[in-house]
Amino acid sequence: MKYQNFNQEIIELVGGKENIQAVVHCMTRLRFTLKDRSKADTEGLKALDGVIDVVSNQVAYQIIVGTHVSEVHKELTTMLGINDDAPTQQPKAKKNFVKAALDVVSESMTPILEPIICAGLLAAVLSILSLTGLISPESSTYIILDTLRSAVFYFLPIFMAMSCAKRLGANPYLAVALAVTILSDSINGVSGLTMFGIPLPEITYSNSFVPILLAVWVMGYVTKFIKRIVPNSLQLFLTPLLVMLIMLPATLLVFGPIGFYLGEGIIGIFTWLLDTVGAWFVMMLYAALQPFLIMLGAGNFIMPVVASLIAANGFDPAFITACTISDIAVGGAMLGYFLRTRNNKQKQLFGTVTLSAILGITEPAIYGVFVKYRRPFIAVIIGGGLGGLFAGITGVKAYSVAWGLFGLPSYIGEGDFSNLWFMVASVIISFVGAAVAAFLLGVPAEEDDSQEENAKSNQESEGKINLRTIPLKSVVKGQLVQLSEVSDQAFSSGALGKGVGIIPEANDIFSPVDGEVTVVFPTKHAVGIKGKNNEEVLIHIGIDTVELDGMGFVIDVKAGDQVKIGQKIGTVDFKSIKEAGYDTTTIVVVTNTNDYLDVIPETNRTVCDSDLSMNIIFE
Repeated sequence: MKYQNFNQEIIELVGGKENIQAVVHCMTRLRFTLKDRSKADTEGLKALDGVIDVVSNQVAYQIIVGTHVSEVHKELTTMLGINDDAPTQQPKAKKNFVKAALDVVSESMTPILEPIICAGLLAAVLSILSLTGLISPESSTYIILDTLRSAVFYFLPIFMAMSCAKRLGANPYLAVALAVTILSDSINGVSGLTMFGIPLPEITYSNSFVPILLAVWVMGYVTKFIKRIVPNSLQLFLTPLLVMLIMLPATLLVFGPIGFYLGEGIIGIFTWLLDTVGAWFVMMLYAALQPFLIMLGAGNFIMPVVASLIAANGFDPAFITACTISDIAVGGAMLGYFLRTRNNKQKQLFGTVTLSAILGITEPAIYGVFVKYRRPFIAVIIGGGLGGLFAGITGVKAYSVAWGLFGLPSYIGEGDFSNLWFMVASVIISFVGAAVAAFLLGVPAEEDDSQEENAKSNQESEGKINLRTIPLKSVVKGQLVQLSEVSDQAFSSGALGKGVGIIPEANDIFSPVDGEVTVVFPTKHAVGIKGKNNEEVLIHIGIDTVELDGMGFVIDVKAGDQVKIGQKIGTVDFKSIKEAGYDTTTIVVVTNTNDYLDVIPETNRTVCDSDLSMNIIFE
């Protein structure tokens, strides 16, 4: 192992394996929970080659090693025999139960969207093939392909079990075993069953998600409890058996009925809303507001409801249609901006996101343009609202889960061409309406235009001495302070690179450079971005905020995403973080400072997200 000797020295200097209760890491440091801190040789650790500094406070014993800490930690946990996925002993902030539940549903649906979309598009292809006479619905080829489509929804509990098990602390294979069991012919939809003499209600578990989600959620707690009481020597044999012996009866007697009736209740609420208020209102409202839901990270929450509606009725009367109409409206708004702007750089951006939005991928437009300019939200409310209103009045139905331009054939259904034409008319209305609205609203005056001109003139003057600069914008509105004033020695000493600190006065976090997101730490408190000139920028939000385990942090980007300077990449509830007793100072450093001639921070002052925070000087 690359860091074996280094880690062995650390283990000895912190008091040996027996003194280590837990160890986690953040972007730059190992965080130990030690049984007895007096056994740790702090000065010896500071003198160790490869250790930048040691910080001991009431939260944890921290050894700062640099941005390669994840590699060090991985080898360290292997040497200690600690399960990297096991929960740590560090206190976690409490989350609102409703928000936690919504997060679980939304995040569990995200990984299984691909098979659901595949099934939806396959239904559209089969409709076209059968209507054109290329394949008969009675042929074995059609039946085989249609089986793939129907199987995805029938076995939805299995997909859900796989997706949410690890997140909820359950064994994924045991979760799948439970899902397979309740889907078996001897249980699924069977009447007259009893267990321990208790009659079981007749429940159809196929095409559902709530019963297995509740069961796996509780399975996580049951697993932890059993592991605490079963001796280690018997864990392999007894733990899975006891978990299943507890969870199968609990699912059939408790979570199955609760989940089934809860799912029926959700469908009933939306059906009542559609029947009483009208599909026109639901479609109009959802098509107008979907970009806001995506921005809030709630774009996938409606998918379980859609799957249940299609399973119960054979079609979705509102939501998938509204999604497609909204996506097309986003594309229309971007086309309006494309036609209106005279800035070549903006025109290229608007043209690119127009195409992706029409195809059903709106995140680049929403995060790259909408958040920055804000007026496109109004354009989509207008265009999407009009398209949704028309679709609702004409009774458009979605027969499968497929959205965007390529999802339109799925609206043919069983030879229902009028449904398709009404849907086509709806998306045209939304596209044209949003495009016209965006064009008339106009592109806000770009402050960056004048700054780009100033940067060019600066580069021309600096060119006389063969020097160039890379400007870094502020990541948050607030009070800029020098790095030496930050109350974290690893950063204030400059050991991790030169940069600045910002005491935030607003909650939005922005990218300081054009580049690629290289890392988003699981607890959301730190983001790494590599700029186009190979500058490696670390955004560290708050001090010791890793202990909050993500509470108060919403990061809208992931590793591999391309970001633009000034693009919003997240939102942080600094008020709650401060109330929890943490320093909210947001630190921005260039971790590869030594690759450049210098990194020069701006002077202390109040900065907005569009203001300069520092300059990187290079030849």
